[in-house]
Amino acid sequence: MFGDDHKVLQEEAERLGIPAKDVKHYWHKSKHISMFVKNHGKTYQQIFEELKDEMIQAAPVYPKLKREQSKDSHLLVIDPADIHIGKLATAFETGDAYDVKIASERVHEGVQGILDKTSSFNIDQILFIGGNDILHTDNARRTTTSGTPQDTDGMWYENYLTAKDVIVEVLEKLITVANVHYIHCPSNHDYVSGFFLSDVIKTWFHKNENITFDCSIAHRKYFLYGTNLIGATHGDGAKQNDLPLLMAEEAPEDWSKTKHRHIYTHHVHHKTSKDIGKVNIESLRSPSGTDSWHDRNGYRSIKAIEGFLHHPEHGQIARISHIF
Repeated sequence: MFGDDHKVLQEEAERLGIPAKDVKHYWHKSKHISMFVKNHGKTYQQIFEELKDEMIQAAPVYPKLKREQSKDSHLLVIDPADIHIGKLATAFETGDAYDVKIASERVHEGVQGILDKTSSFNIDQILFIGGNDILHTDNARRTTTSGTPQDTDGMWYENYLTAKDVIVEVLEKLITVANVHYIHCPSNHDYVSGFFLSDVIKTWFHKNENITFDCSIAHRKYFLYGTNLIGATHGDGAKQNDLPLLMAEEAPEDWSKTKHRHIYTHHVHHKTSKDIGKVNIESLRSPSGTDSWHDRNGYRSIKAIEGFLHHPEHGQIARISHIF
């Protein structure tokens, strides 16, 4: 760094607020200068960990709710699948409007609708299945995790915060009904941000004794309730015909204790249900609107949020759909 070159560098570094000593390489021509600067910034992971630490300190303290035992209790599975907060659909093109506001409203309406429809049952446990493309994109470039461009509404950070608020509000409602177990299903639209979202929600409730979490990155999760073994996976990975054997291999102790086995899948946005041996595999509907790509290819399905009632001895006794 000598002469005029050094002076130009110092002036430009001062203008940008960068210490000149941190410039590794630079060159300039006429009035233009390019620089490579040592990276002293924080990584996304560092910022995320700091956010978690702050939330741990600031998370609200919830009073522990005592539950009365009932002889005729049930598990309520609530599974708001494929919400796609951030998806944009316009009625002008597809006849089906969808944006961040509609997505949020449908989650609240759908969950309340399921609670209303099951209010006559004694419920001692709620299984809430989270993840599953709750966010439509996974980065600031408005693409999925693998890079597929999407029609979007809102900025990525706004959608992340909206999703956090929606799920926190829903869980706060559910824990007034029964103890809740939350499981996270990694998914293809938001593999990274969806995982962080569930982990932040877990941190928010870490002082609450009426809710538990399974937020690992495992693609298949299992939950034991009485003689029910319930599995959940997004549906973009292992083939459906392979899921029963995977369940038996991955949860062998629970498999041996149960006679009713169900696996809830997502991803395809429409209803299917079939028995493979003695395992029922069911895909769930989505509340999200029909965007341009889906409409162009003729993928138009019933919009809904779904729930299921499981009796500890008799297995799945009811399917509940809140249709939009």
